[in-house]
Amino acid sequence: MSDESAALIEGPWRHRSVSAGGTRFHVAELGDGPLVLLAHGFPEFWWTWRRQLETLAAAGYRAAAVDLRGYGGSDKPPRGYDLVTLAGDVAGLVRSLGEANATVVGHDWGGLLAWTMGVYYPKVVQRLVTVSTPHPLRLGHSLLTDVLHQGWAARYALGFQLPITPEKRLIKDDAALVGELLRDWSGPGWPDARTEEVYRTAFQIPAVAHCALEYHRWTVRSLLRPDGIRYSRRMRAPIRVPVLHLHGALDRTVLPRSAQGSGRYVEAPYRWKLIEGAGHFPHEERPESFDEELLGWLSDPEPDR
Repeated sequence: MSDESAALIEGPWRHRSVSAGGTRFHVAELGDGPLVLLAHGFPEFWWTWRRQLETLAAAGYRAAAVDLRGYGGSDKPPRGYDLVTLAGDVAGLVRSLGEANATVVGHDWGGLLAWTMGVYYPKVVQRLVTVSTPHPLRLGHSLLTDVLHQGWAARYALGFQLPITPEKRLIKDDAALVGELLRDWSGPGWPDARTEEVYRTAFQIPAVAHCALEYHRWTVRSLLRPDGIRYSRRMRAPIRVPVLHLHGALDRTVLPRSAQGSGRYVEAPYRWKLIEGAGHFPHEERPESFDEELLGWLSDPEPDR
């Protein structure tokens, strides 16, 4: 079993504890300039952005990678794992970091909350970068209409709906399942042994496995509940900030064709780019290609469609 010190990995960044909306968040921060806030996905934590912290800082940005609610060194409350609350967490973090707005970069669950921020907190978002993540309505449509492919690819989420058992499976044998998921969802050759060890260790921090699964449970269980129906209706509103949409060409858990078409929900410059040779984690699997796309787009004062 690990403790929260497992999330305090040393590097050129500085670790901070930041409060937002009554919740304490762990943030790793590097650089000075316009704020770029980085939100991770499952089954990772802030460390997934370690390379981008350095490249963004070198390019003149203030990069801040957060442990989302329930992960790493952040608080692990019993509730609040719906996308509206999670988007509110990140919006509050931007303000707590002393900025009125920021570019928000989100992967996987971080991407879903980034899309949500574009609708619920548009004044806090300068630009959005979503990684391996369709617009929530596009994802829902793909799950319903492409059951044999996208539905099968996302079958693990159904297994997470059971009580207690999935948590035990995730941390069994030093969180061996976390390593299996990373390998299954990535392209060839990733992760290396060190990377897998770090994620497996972080997932054994008390309550992390349970909190991480609560994200999946809310999404499925809310489909027919009033809160989920309200969310779906609200997300029909167009996003009016520039969006960069990056996706691994070899992603086997969120298929590229399931993400294509998300631009229909954006009434602003929207750029779609496949990262060749990468699976579900393009920012880690192909960091050079990923950073080239990210930095080029951020430096473009008027990103084209």
